[in-house]
Amino acid sequence: MKVSAFTIVRNAVKFHYPIAQSIQSILPICDEFIVNVGDSEDRTLDLIRSIPSSKIRIIQTQWNMRKGSMVLSEQTNIALKECRGDWAFYLQSDEVIHENDLSRLKQWMQRFLKVDGVDALRFKWLHFYGSYWRYRIDAGWYQKQDRIIRNNGQIESYGDAFAFRRRDGRPLCSRPTGCLLYHYGWVNTVEDMKGRCHNAAQIGYQDANKLQSLEGGWGDLSRFPAYFGTHPLVMKDLIARHALSVQDWASVSRQFWWNPLFWMRLRHKTSRRIREKIT
Repeated sequence: MKVSAFTIVRNAVKFHYPIAQSIQSILPICDEFIVNVGDSEDRTLDLIRSIPSSKIRIIQTQWNMRKGSMVLSEQTNIALKECRGDWAFYLQSDEVIHENDLSRLKQWMQRFLKVDGVDALRFKWLHFYGSYWRYRIDAGWYQKQDRIIRNNGQIESYGDAFAFRRRDGRPLCSRPTGCLLYHYGWVNTVEDMKGRCHNAAQIGYQDANKLQSLEGGWGDLSRFPAYFGTHPLVMKDLIARHALSVQDWASVSRQFWWNPLFWMRLRHKTSRRIREKIT
């Protein structure tokens, strides 16, 4: 079994996306990693080149921003076409996998390698928000998605690269892995987040309500569920330098010192979905 990984990235340094950590998080179980680097205004290309791995193969492209959010799926499919593995593992530039899940994911890929009816493997999302110790489960924040797809030429990215579909129009058949995908797209300073949102809005990717919600800062983070578990090791330094998260962890520790899940540092996401939008 051969496993390819692929991603797209543009202006990751300028907007502080953890692309290096994202790539490094799954390199151990990949035979190759295709990185589609768009024409950037910063040192993104140098950053990718600095990652010490012979598995990484860089392709450079010009992104036609006039295509709106469709440019994201277009560029994703360009990277996908370069993949040579039986499976193609897709991560966006703010998505990271925990090292404790790698062997389990490899087992899932091996298990379904010869099962033709299975098109993709699905993850449970942890959308961290404001702090590395808070996440969102309310309306408007999707909670599961496919990120490992069978590389048979029959599956493609579409729209704003949120998901995948079969080219023949049949429903995509997925199997849940039970593993978490750590989404860090909404953890940064408020000013950096506004920059990201404005940049994404230029191609119609982010909705205006999410940008509006940041006008007054992150607000009271305690209105969101607390995360007690560990993070991927590749994120250790970024988390330690994030002032709001350091402050919030102290608050979480005071509030939940009695909770067994806190002491176990269990990587757990509540199954209780909040249907209304939290502002």
